Amino acid sequence: MNPLSASRSVTLRLKFPNKIGMLGKITSAVGQAGGDIEAIDIVNTENGLILRDLTFKTRNIRHLKEIKKALAQLSDVELIHTSDRTFLLHLGGKIEIKNRIPLKTRDDLSRAYTPGVARICTAIHKDPSKAFTLTIKKNSVLIVSDGSAVLGLGNIGPEAAMPVMEGKAMLFKEFGGVDAYPICLNTQDPKEIIETIERISPGFGGVNLEDISSPRCFEIEATLKKRLKIPVFHDDQHGTAVVVLAALTNAVKVVKKDLSNLKVVVNGIGAAGVAISKILNDYGIKDLIGCDREGIIYPGRRKNMNPIKREFAKFTNKKKVKGTLEDALKGADVFIGVSGPGTLTRKAIKTMGKDPIVFALSNPTPEIMPEEASDIVRVMATGRSDYPNQINNVLAFPGIFRGVLDVRASEINTEMDLAAAHAIASMIQKSELSEDYIIPGVFNRRVAKVVAHDVAKAAIKTGVARREKKAGTGRTGENSTQAESELL
Repeated sequence: MNPLSASRSVTLRLKFPNKIGMLGKITSAVGQAGGDIEAIDIVNTENGLILRDLTFKTRNIRHLKEIKKALAQLSDVELIHTSDRTFLLHLGGKIEIKNRIPLKTRDDLSRAYTPGVARICTAIHKDPSKAFTLTIKKNSVLIVSDGSAVLGLGNIGPEAAMPVMEGKAMLFKEFGGVDAYPICLNTQDPKEIIETIERISPGFGGVNLEDISSPRCFEIEATLKKRLKIPVFHDDQHGTAVVVLAALTNAVKVVKKDLSNLKVVVNGIGAAGVAISKILNDYGIKDLIGCDREGIIYPGRRKNMNPIKREFAKFTNKKKVKGTLEDALKGADVFIGVSGPGTLTRKAIKTMGKDPIVFALSNPTPEIMPEEASDIVRVMATGRSDYPNQINNVLAFPGIFRGVLDVRASEINTEMDLAAAHAIASMIQKSELSEDYIIPGVFNRRVAKVVAHDVAKAAIKTGVARREKKAGTGRTGENSTQAESELL
C-alpha cells in the first residue's frame, strides 16, 4: 500500500448546512476512509450554508475516489470543487528570472544597457575570461534533458520533462546558490544534442545533463567533456554514485566491515549502475558484480550486451561468475539496486553475508520495500523520503557545482567526485551513526557548503581550477572577491 503523501495532497471545497455536528461528520468520514486532514478553512457563509475547504493527504487517485465516495454518502454535503495541490504549485512554472540591480533612473539604464554596456562587451572581446566576472556565466549552470528517461516515467519527451528540470533548477538555487536554466531539447539524436549544447555553452559555467537514457548518455557526456572547457556532469550517473558511496562509507562503519573487502552486487547496469560501480572501483572495492535482466554480466557474454556493458565487464566480476541475480548475491555484503520494483526477494537476501546492506534505490517503488526486509537486513536505504536513509542526489550536485564555479574548474574529475562523497559522509559523526542514520537529511544546509569546500579544494589540487582562490569560504553562493572588483 502506498503511504500518504504530501505530493498527493488535495483540497475539496464542500457546501453543507451551517449547523453543529456537520463538520464532525465530514472529518470522521475522511478519517475513516484513511485521509490525513491537514487544514480546514472557511470560504463563505450564506443563507444558512457554509462553504469550507478541506485539505488532506491521500495515497493515490483510487484512495481519493474512496474518500469522495464516503463524503457522497453524507446527506446535505455537496462537493463543489477538487483542487490537486501539486498541480496548483506548478501553475505558471516554478521558477523565474529577477534583476539583481535596480533600473530606476536614466543613469542606471546607461550603465546596465546602452551606451555603457558596449565597454563591457569590448572588455570581454579582448579577454574572453572576463565573461566569468562580468556576466551571469560566473554562477550559471545549463540543465539539459531530452526527456528520454525521466524519473520513473521513461521516455515522455521534452515538454513533459520540463517540470522536473524546473524542480532541479530550484534545488540548485536553494541549496547551492547556483542559477540554473532548464533547457529541454526536441531531439533525441546524440549528435544534435551535443552540437546544441556546444553552441549555447558560452553563457554558462557548467552543464548538468539530466534524464537522458542509456547508453546514449555516455556518448553525449564523454564527447562534451572533450569539446567544452567547462564542467559537464551527468547527475543520473555521478550524482547518484557520489551519494551512494557516501552512504556506503558510513554503512560499513555500522556493520564494522572493511570497505575494500566488500562483495558488492549492483543490479541495473544503466547510467547510474555503471557510474556507481566505477566510483566504488576507484575507491578500492574490487569484488564487484553487475546484473541486468539477463543476469550476471561477465566477459564474453553475448546476450543483451552493448559497448558500455562490455567495458563494464572488464573491471568487474573478476571471478567470472555466471548465473542470475540470486547467484550473484550468495555471500554478498552489499546489494545496490538501480533497476526496478520487486527485483529483490527475501529468499535472495537470506543468502547474503552477515549483516547485509541493501540499497534499494528504484523510484518510486524500491526493489524490495523496507518493511518486507527489515528483519533480515542490517542497513537499508532507498530513494524515498518517507523512509530512513534517503539516497538523494540533492546532497551532491548543488555543492559540487558551487565548488566548481567558485574556482572556475574546467572539468569535474574522479578526485572531485570522491571528495564530494567523503564530504557528505563526514557530515555524520561516528557517535551519531546508526542503522537508520547513515546519510544526512536533504535539508541539512551545511552539506552543500562542505561539499563545495572539498570539491573546490580537489579541483585546485588536481590542476583543473582556473581561479586560485582559497577554496570554500563556507558562504554558499558568494563568489565575489576584491580582485574581481578591480576589473580595469
